[in-house]
Formats: sequence, C-alpha cells, structure tokens
Amino acid sequence: MNYGKSGTEQKIKSISSKNKKYFSKLCFSFIKVIFILCLFTGLVAASAGFGCFNGIIDAAPEINMETIVPSGYATTVYDSAGNLTDTLVKAGANREEATYEELPENLINAFIAIEDSRFWSHSGIDLRSITRAAVGVITGNYKGGGSTITQQLIKNNVLKGGNEKSFGAKMERKIQEQYLALQLTKSMDRKLIITNYLNTINLGNNSLGVKVASRRYFNKEVSDLTLSECAVLAGITQNPSKFNPISGREENEKKRKIILQYMVDQELISKEEQEEALADNVYDRIQNVDLISKETSTPYSYFTDELINQVMDTLVNQLGYTNTQASNLLYSGGLQIYTTQDPDIQAIVDEEVNNPENYTVAKYSMEYRLSVTHGDGTTEHYSEKDIEKFHKNTLGDNQYDGLYASQEAVQSDVDQYKAWLLKEDDEIIGERLTKILQPQTSFVIMDQATGEVKAISGGRGEKTDSLTLNRACDTLRQPGSTFKVLTAFAPALDAKGSTLGTVYYDAPYTVGTKSFNNWYSNKGYMGYSSIRDGIIYSMNIVAVRCLMETVSPQLGIEYAKSFGITSLVPEDITASAALGGLTDGVSNLELTAAFAAIANGGIYTKPVFFTKILDHNGKVLVNNEPETKRVLKDSTAFLLTDAMAESMQSNRKLTRPGVSVSSTSTRAALSNMSAAGKSGTTSKNNDIWFVGYTPYYTAGIWGGCDSNQKLIDTAAGVNNGGTSFHKDIWRKIMTRVHEGKSDPGFSVPDSIESATICRKSGNLAVSGVCSADPRGDATYTEYFAKGTAPTEVCNNHIRASVCAESGKLPTPFCPDRTTGIFMAIPSGETAETDDSVFALPGTCTIHSGSGTIINPNPSDNDPSSIFGPGYVPETTAAPTTQNHTVQGTTENEETAPTKKRYNSWFPYLPTE
Repeated sequence: MNYGKSGTEQKIKSISSKNKKYFSKLCFSFIKVIFILCLFTGLVAASAGFGCFNGIIDAAPEINMETIVPSGYATTVYDSAGNLTDTLVKAGANREEATYEELPENLINAFIAIEDSRFWSHSGIDLRSITRAAVGVITGNYKGGGSTITQQLIKNNVLKGGNEKSFGAKMERKIQEQYLALQLTKSMDRKLIITNYLNTINLGNNSLGVKVASRRYFNKEVSDLTLSECAVLAGITQNPSKFNPISGREENEKKRKIILQYMVDQELISKEEQEEALADNVYDRIQNVDLISKETSTPYSYFTDELINQVMDTLVNQLGYTNTQASNLLYSGGLQIYTTQDPDIQAIVDEEVNNPENYTVAKYSMEYRLSVTHGDGTTEHYSEKDIEKFHKNTLGDNQYDGLYASQEAVQSDVDQYKAWLLKEDDEIIGERLTKILQPQTSFVIMDQATGEVKAISGGRGEKTDSLTLNRACDTLRQPGSTFKVLTAFAPALDAKGSTLGTVYYDAPYTVGTKSFNNWYSNKGYMGYSSIRDGIIYSMNIVAVRCLMETVSPQLGIEYAKSFGITSLVPEDITASAALGGLTDGVSNLELTAAFAAIANGGIYTKPVFFTKILDHNGKVLVNNEPETKRVLKDSTAFLLTDAMAESMQSNRKLTRPGVSVSSTSTRAALSNMSAAGKSGTTSKNNDIWFVGYTPYYTAGIWGGCDSNQKLIDTAAGVNNGGTSFHKDIWRKIMTRVHEGKSDPGFSVPDSIESATICRKSGNLAVSGVCSADPRGDATYTEYFAKGTAPTEVCNNHIRASVCAESGKLPTPFCPDRTTGIFMAIPSGETAETDDSVFALPGTCTIHSGSGTIINPNPSDNDPSSIFGPGYVPETTAAPTTQNHTVQGTTENEETAPTKKRYNSWFPYLPTE
C-alpha cells in the first residue's frame, strides 16, 4: 500500500513538472514575440524620426556671409495718390556697422555674460544651457533660454524665426537653428559672429546695432563706451521696449546690476571695476536724441515718422515678429507701403502751420548739451537746465523763462554762460545747440468715415532729422475744455437720460478743497444753464456739476477711454476730469480721433496711416482693415454736433443788460462749410486747443510752448503768442481743404425729435411766463433723443403779483398791483447770480398798514398763501413742435472739479 501511494505521488510530480516546462516555454515565447515587436517598432520609429530629422536638416537654408550680414532691399512708401514719398533703406534704418576692432572688450563681454557665457568655447549650441532651460520649464524655475548668440544671429537673419504658429513649426525651426549654428561655428570666426550679432540687434528707440545705440544714448562713438555704458546697452536686447534706458530706466538699471555681477562671477571684470561702474550715474548722461544715419539729407516727414511706428506695431502685434525682425523687415525687406496721406491736404497743412503771418510773435527756445573735461581731470555734462540755474541763482533773473527774441539772443546767452563756466584749463569735448521756434503747433486731420489720417504736422519750423519729437503723436498736453464733451456731456446724454436742455446752476462750486471758476469769472455767475449752454459758452461749473451730479468721474473716464484716449491713469478719476485736468494729458492724434467718433455718428475708428503693405514679391503682407466700435448712440452724436455747431456761430447767453457771455469758437467758423467743434484753454494759458469737424473731415490743433511757458500773462506783461492763433490756423486750413466741395450739412437721424422748452429749466415752456423772462424770451425749440423730451412744465419761472409802486410782493393795503416774472432759486444757493437778481422780491414796506402780509402757516399746495391773493397761476400751454436751426466766439477757459444737485419746486420764502 505504501509503495503504491508513493508511485502515485511520483506520477503527479512528473505531470506537474511537465506542465511547468510547457508554461515556461510559452511565457518565454510570448516575451520573445513582444521583444521582437518592440524592437521592430523602435527601429521603425527611429528610422522615421531619423528620416524626419534628416528632412528638416535637408530643408535648412544655406548659410554664408551674405545671409548672416544684415542687408536687403529698400522699402518704398507711397501717398494716397500713388506718389513715392520716402525710401526706407539701411542708412535710414538708423543702423551702421562697427568692425570688431571698434568694439570695446567690456561691451563684448557684457553681452556674452548675460546672453551666452560659454560663447568662446561651445560648438554653436550650449547643451548645459539647453538642459538648464528644459529643467526650468519642468520645475517652474525658468532662468533663461538655451539659445546661444550664434543661434540668435541665425534666427534673426537667416530663419526669420520667432513667429511660428504651431509647436511643430517652432521645433522644426529650432532643429534647423541648432544645426546651422553648428555649421556656422565651424566655418566662421567667432569674432565675426559676435560682430554681426552686435550690428544686428534692436536696442530700442529705432537704434539697430551698438554703433548707433551708442550715439543715441550717450552721444559718443561705440569705441569710447565705458564699462557702465556697455552694461546699459547689454541690458536692452532681451526686451527693447521694457529695458531701453529712456522710457525703462528703472528696469534697465536693475538689469545693468545683474550684468555687472555676472561679469564679476565669470571673471571678466574685477570687483573694483564693478563698484566703480555701479557708482557711475550713467542715466543722467543719457540723451534722448535721434542721431539718424540718412541715405539723403532730407529727413522723413512727421507723417512718415508716425507711419514707421504704426507699421512696426502692426508687424509685432499682428504678425508676431520680434522687434528686431520687424525692424529688419521694415528697413531692408523691400516692402511697399501704401499710406493714407493726401499730398494736397498735407501741403496746405505745412504751408499754414509754417506761415509766420499766422503768429503774432516769433521766439526761440534751446536744447543744449555741453561736455567739459576740467583741469583736474573730471568730466561734467551741462544742458539748458544749467543755463536756467545760472540765470536764477547767479544773475538773479527770476523772470527768465527760457525764451529768446531771436536766434542771435540764444547764441549770446550760451556764450555768456560758457564765459562764466569755463576756466583756463577746461576742455570742451562735446557741444550741441539746437534753436527751436516758439510757440509751437501740432495739427492732425483725418477722414472720420474711414479713420484715415490725411495729414499731420508735428511742429513748426524746419525739420532737420528723422524720427524726432512729433508733437502731434508723441507729446501729451492738458486738453482743457475740449474734455468737457468727452467726460461730462457725452456720457450724460448717452447713458444718464440727460438732454441738451438739462440745467445746472452756475454759482460758486466746491468739491473737497477745490473751488471751481468759469473763464468769464469777472462777469459773475449765470444761474440756470443747460448742457447746450455749457457747450456753446464753455461753462466750467456746468460741466463739473454735470460730471459730479449726473455722470460720476469713474464713468466719465471710462467714456474717455472708449473714445480711444490711452494716456489716462486712475488718478484722473476726479472732478477736474470734466475740464481736462489730467495727470499726463492727451495727444493731438488721440483727441482728434475721439471727436472724429462724434462726427461719425458715434462710431470710433482707430486712426489709420496705411492701407496695405506688400512684400518684396508684391504679395499682400498686411491688408489694414480699420478697427471700429460704437461708443455713442447716433442720437447722442447728433446732439453734441448740433450744440458744438452753435458754439461756432455768434451767440450771446440770455442775461441781463451789461452782462455778456458769448460763444467760444466763432473765430474758427468756416464760411464755405458746416462745422462743429470745441475749443480748450488751460487755466494758466499754457495749452490751447481747437478740435472740430465738417461733414468730410475732423481736425485738431494744439498750440503752446514746449517747456510750458504761458502764452499770455497780461499782468506780467508776457506775450508768447496769445491764445487765439490756433483757431485762425484751423479755419484757414479747413477753408482751403473744403474749397469746391458741396455743403450737405449735418443730417438729422431718425432717432431725434424736437420740442419747445424753457432754457432756464429744460422743461416744457409755459406760455406767457417763460417767454416773458425779464431778460428776453427764454423759450426755444430743442432737439431730443426720441423718448427723452420733457413732459413736465417749467418750474423755475414764477409769475406773481407785485405792488405797482414798490415792485415787491403786495400787502392787502397795496392800492395798485401788476404782474411780474421771477426766478425760483435752488435752496442753499446764496451767491448772486444772473438769476438771483430776478428772484422773488420781499414784501412791500410802503403799504404795510397793520394787516397780515403773509400767512404764517402757508400751504405748499396753495401758492396764494405765499404770494398773496393777487397771485394767479398760469395755465400751461401745449408744447409746439418745429424744426430747430442751430447756429455759435472766443474764450479763455480754465481747468477746474462739485456739490449737490437741486431738485425742488420753490423752497423760498420772500424776506426783506
């Protein structure tokens, strides 16, 4: 039995062993098949990847000296008539090439320290930098890219990369870039690579390459740069708009410190050299000047200057080019740019702006730079600011304002200053004097229907350089009363249910600690005044009360932004915004475009300087479609137009005899075309504006002195041009531009209705009461957006019985009575206004007797209990509807901010 059992167990074990062998063989076979499949798949993938990689490499362009060195075809610019106006070529691109020998060692080392620390040793690509960049992306601790200087040179000059639309395209470019970097490093001397790189890069402010940037920022040759100045330039290239040392001084200063520390860490400079460079106040020497290398002696026009900015912005923001790529394409890409400039209109603008007969005075200011090495070896730099200090601190001339009666007087003053400053051992190492005609002017004219800018002038006087100060586009100035329309009246009509007839009380007005005045403050206050009055007569207090009591500063600023004003800041959200009291100001271009939106029925169009750009092969690169948006209802745009049209016609506000306030823009009125517009003058007569439009064009003009001197100060005997010449120039230009054109007028949209109202309340006029105002007929027919015409009758005029002898409210003992028309004055208003003069008088004292004159407990619902039994309420007449004909002279406004709106029936008890 035992033996049998053992045999069975052996058989079972034998069977189990065989099964294990079969299973092992099966598993091994399966693994072998999987391995073969994986190996096959890997080989296929590797072959495909290798083939794809080879395909990318094979598609890489050939590189040689011609493809690496910046070069290309000239870009041509044409006006709207097809005339060639400018050629943008390499010299005009503000680029000059430096040789390796001209480049300071510190300049080369500064760029290498921040951009490619192993430039002299790697093979064209830097695996350590690539690994660091990859790890940074994965860990979120990104510390810079992995591209070498050689790769950047190839990307910018050969592959035109950086604007790929997909990850695959970017990877393809990266592979080619690295491959070509390896090839270039084998075939080209590294000194030549770094030289081409430094001659190619964009260093901001239209400075391409280190040679021009050195002149632009330091007014010296590149070979003379100090260590500190080299670090400034090296800090720009990663982001020229952010790090350029003019507009981005603080960011550049941070970058300069980093670069100098890198140079110490890489043993390129000593710690002592670093400390000396950090102690150098280099930014005080940086001059915001344009030292342009030109193909010809003729500089670009102001129009072309701004065109270049617009095209660069389009290439970068719409097509995705880097700043360097965009500059290379613009100046050496053989582009054809078709602009909106009208040659005939531009000629008219240039003639009138530069006609000396359009100005009452001609004065001059200066821009001055003087560099002196003193006998002790120190070098100092001086400017016109030092001449101003010389006048005030040394000569004791507190009346000095930087303006001179002639160019000779400018030179004489400079010579006097140098005679005082310079000692025997001093050496002048650099000097530059520019004499600038004053007062200055800028002008913009555009087609409001298309947004096309037809002509601009960035200043009067000879234009001696390209890409210089353009006062039409680059300068921000206080807009004065032109802003009343944008921040107060437009939003009130458009969003707050106000009408042109809505009234505000013109009386002393304070917001916080700021008290506001009108430009006509010597004539007193006018009392009830409508929004139409506020526009026609440029009434400051009406505008401020409208902003504070109806609109709100926040909404007012939001409307200004919607009109395309980009220079506004949070600090501008104040009551002063109603009068153009801004932190930074506005540009003429943006202010003109804002009014063009009103002229265009409420549709804003971003200003257009070019219609299309063709590439070197004639294919359309950019088809410049206008950017538009509705910012106002068409009814609001018409109402503003109608009121501004009346401001350009001769009008006098309804006031008592001896008080005269006239419309503010009649000097700009056209004799051959309908026009609407708004003037603006800042409180100290520093800036003067007029922005207006016709059915065809919108134009804006600014006048003032570059350094903010007053245009006129009668008390001080100052006359720097006065405050009216700009309106004459606007009128002359627009008259000539519209010669031969028919006048269609400003059409009334279907969204408008009209009604006869009282100008002292904005409500329906009461027959025989509003028309019998002591100063004249206070009724007129006003336009309204449909649905906003008033339904209530005037509550600011009162007809009451008065004693015929005393003219005061009658007592029961007054023998004869007559009827008079009086004004209800808002509660709390105590100052005398043109309306308060006609307020309800006190009670007669001639016929007092012993009777009760006034009911001691008057009923609010019984006017006779207040005014006596002689008061007879007037019957309200039905409103009439008729067509309204608008019509509008000069002002001297001031910038000003508010209080509480009145809205009571007549909370006034007559007192003696």
